[in-house]
Amino acid sequence: QVQLVESGGGLVQPGGSLRLSCAASGTLFTIDPMDWFRQAPGKERELVASISRSATTNYADSVKGRFTISRDNAKNAVYLQMNRLQPEDTAVYYCHARLFGVLYWGQGTQVTVSS
Repeated sequence: QVQLVESGGGLVQPGGSLRLSCAASGTLFTIDPMDWFRQAPGKERELVASISRSATTNYADSVKGRFTISRDNAKNAVYLQMNRLQPEDTAVYYCHARLFGVLYWGQGTQVTVSS
């Protein structure tokens, strides 16, 4: 059973930065891909960024140029560096992974951007 544990959320002022981390446990296989989703109040969950085992990345248009996803294959960990944060980035951020056709979600970490 794969478990995903996120950390790094919090309150930040507009223009600030945060770094989210997600560590996967329960498998010896390299998870491919690993993703970050987010869900704002009253909105659907949306894909923020995705990264493959070979480090191919994909970003939502709303975060391109501001967010950077990276990973450590040896640790089955994924990171999201978020710069120039804006109030519209406020949401619960979820780590997501798929392994052998099974989808796994972390518990979520709150990111609030407010002055």
